Amino acid sequence: MRYKVTFVVGLALGYVLGTRAGRERYEQLKKSARQIAQNPAVRNAAETAGHTGREYAGKAFAAVSEKAGGAVPESLARRVPGLRGRAGGGAGDDEWGTSNT
Repeated sequence: MRYKVTFVVGLALGYVLGTRAGRERYEQLKKSARQIAQNPAVRNAAETAGHTGREYAGKAFAAVSEKAGGAVPESLARRVPGLRGRAGGGAGDDEWGTSNT
């Protein structure tokens, strides 16, 4: 399904950019795209896809941080909000053999 939508969007974009149909045809396509985007079914599908993506991203982040959370250098952990307080090692060398000096 994702590939079909991507193909249709690419086809429409190519048509708009690659033809000499003029401003009138461009305005027709723009109006159609706006109507599709404002359709409640399309909005619900986009919202569901967004929630699903965030859910999977959260699960992936939890799995990675569980596996590597203690091995993250403090300098990196300070930059990633979800890893703050999970940095391994102390002052000087960390588990990766690097130092903060």
